[in-house]
Amino acid sequence: MINPYPEIDGVIAYIHQHIYDPLPLSKLASYAGYSPYHFTRVFKKRIGLPPLYYVSSLRLQKAKDLLLQTDLGIRDIALEIGQQSLGTFTTRFAGRVGATPAEFRNSRLEADNHMNALQRLGEWKGFYPGHQPYNTIQGRVEAEVPFQGVILIGLFTRPIPEGFPLYGTLLSEPGRFTFSGVKPGTYFLMATSIAWGTAAVDVLLPHRTLRTRSREPIVVQPYTRVPYQEVRLHVPRLDDPPILISLPLLMNRFLSRMLVKS
Repeated sequence: MINPYPEIDGVIAYIHQHIYDPLPLSKLASYAGYSPYHFTRVFKKRIGLPPLYYVSSLRLQKAKDLLLQTDLGIRDIALEIGQQSLGTFTTRFAGRVGATPAEFRNSRLEADNHMNALQRLGEWKGFYPGHQPYNTIQGRVEAEVPFQGVILIGLFTRPIPEGFPLYGTLLSEPGRFTFSGVKPGTYFLMATSIAWGTAAVDVLLPHRTLRTRSREPIVVQPYTRVPYQEVRLHVPRLDDPPILISLPLLMNRFLSRMLVKS
């Protein structure tokens, strides 16, 4: 596939290298050689997110790294990523990750427990409705490299896996998926995979996991069929958005549903 706007790759690399420095829109646009207006339009078309929203997302990912890989206090981590207010940092982190910074820092045991519980389940089958042509999103997920583990897949309001998905499920292997009873609206399909035996810290900081996302929004309209979705999990790419949602939270929701069914 042809890479549209390859100059954006240079900007993304620059953002990664200078993530702890001030990164106003004017500086990023100047680096790309565009006006701020044109740069914003091109960046969003390529990445799916406005440039400053992407920067804030990457900084929250760095905050997750610092929480698990350093002994820095939460206030110091907030300052490190440019948040002067501890309250604002905590609110934003909780809203986009799904847990407060303190809860996230202390969630390694939870991650291990959920992975072990999922592995004990073995294979489980998804639900495939026979005659629900509307308000249903169906598709198939494959992987470009073989793996054994669990696939987490969901529908989000933005092209970035943050907050809880409006609809989500787990698959025990590549294959079919179905979301039924989907309300009319616009959604983005996001998925990642966790291999069995993955260390808890790598479940919480999924930098190297296979992932995929729908480049175009999926629009659900009343009494209208949604095209069949076919996506392929790939190794991380430079232009992939960070995975902000804490994956053990999605595992916990799935395990709770499985417990109710049993």
